[in-house]
Amino acid sequence: MPTLQILTGPLKDQTVNIPGERFVLGRERDCELILDIPLASRHHACLYKGDDGWRIQDMGSVNGTLHNGAKVQDSIIVSGDKISIGDVIMVFSDGAPVAAVPAPVTTAAPAAPPPEDAPVHDAAIQALVQQMSLRTKAIGAEMGKVIIGQNEIVSQLLTAIISNGHVLMIGMPGLAKTTMIRTLSEVIDLKFNRIQFTPDLMPSDITGTDVLEINDATGHKEYRFIKGPIFCNILLADEINRTPPKTQAALLEAMQEHRVTAAGHTYQLTLPFFVLATQNPLEQEGTYPLPEAQLDRFMFSIYIDYPTAEEEEEIARVTTKKSKIELQKVLTSKEILELQDVVRGMPVSNHVVKYATRLARSTRPVGEHAPEFIKKWIHCGAGPRASQYLVLAAKGHAVSEGRLLVTTDDVRAIARPILRHRMFTNFAADAEGMDTDKIVQRLIAEVPEPSEKDY
Repeated sequence: MPTLQILTGPLKDQTVNIPGERFVLGRERDCELILDIPLASRHHACLYKGDDGWRIQDMGSVNGTLHNGAKVQDSIIVSGDKISIGDVIMVFSDGAPVAAVPAPVTTAAPAAPPPEDAPVHDAAIQALVQQMSLRTKAIGAEMGKVIIGQNEIVSQLLTAIISNGHVLMIGMPGLAKTTMIRTLSEVIDLKFNRIQFTPDLMPSDITGTDVLEINDATGHKEYRFIKGPIFCNILLADEINRTPPKTQAALLEAMQEHRVTAAGHTYQLTLPFFVLATQNPLEQEGTYPLPEAQLDRFMFSIYIDYPTAEEEEEIARVTTKKSKIELQKVLTSKEILELQDVVRGMPVSNHVVKYATRLARSTRPVGEHAPEFIKKWIHCGAGPRASQYLVLAAKGHAVSEGRLLVTTDDVRAIARPILRHRMFTNFAADAEGMDTDKIVQRLIAEVPEPSEKDY
């Protein structure tokens, strides 16, 4: 039976058994291992049995979960690995017998442990990052067999995926939003499901439902959970604003914690997991606008514009003839999870963090450093999650280009899709024809980078 040996903290020197295939750690009383420490979140992390063995998953905790000294979101664990939550350090054992190893003739001084914030990447992962610029081009080339143009949109989708973020796509009908997402799922080898959101859609139509089964021989009755379409890697929530808020909210737990709770039971989603939602900006009758709190859960809001004249001619030419398109797999789900670990573990300079934070804080009209045009046109700005996403997506953008160095240029490259749906214009902006895209562009141009006096 797998175990956790606790080395430090209130439960020091205890060994805890892991009896099932899912084991939650946190402060709540319903956790399998209750960690009564200030730095633990209510549901901090969980161990679960995946297809490739045991894994550790952070459940959206405030202070993060460390695996062998590096912050992780979801990672494979093996016997001997150390898991740290706050000041509690645990050693995992999968319960398998360990073969005896002869003692070495000579011993060397043990290496100093890496600092907790140092990224732990082996040579294979570093090689994967260095090849990402070629893979990004390859993904664009494969998608170009189906999608004409929209190269920037494809790049933003890939950045969101390796940053483990969800995307809201807004565009007029017929701009290939569904086709783009389906093609991307084929190129990066992920399971794809699509839900058409309608006013009569129920939460159980998304998450799944219990059905009563009767054994004809014995007469025994029991409920069995039938998984809904949310159990996939990429979920396309088509026209998400056409369903009531109650059904929209069925996505929130899955988006934040990568799990589904139904009929008192919790089911872990297979990672990686992304929600890519679409929204029609034209039709407003019979729609239910997404609440601001739910909008904030989407890392990116991507606007899809009309193609150019040349691109539209190519679309009309290519899509009206008979042809068979074969797509090549460029990335696997395992490589995506490895890249997500790399993105989380990448170091970022204080200069980049200060600039990203300054950019997010400048969107708030109540801030003392808010530009005059923000006070004039914005009635509510971006929250702290914008600062987090600016840094995280900047790291993802750098990785997508095969770089291990994050710069302020990466922050500027992803600022618009992160900030545009977190700023809300007032009547003055609407009267002057100012939208959030134009305002973010002006912010990027006018908000200066930190100088020496800021340190």
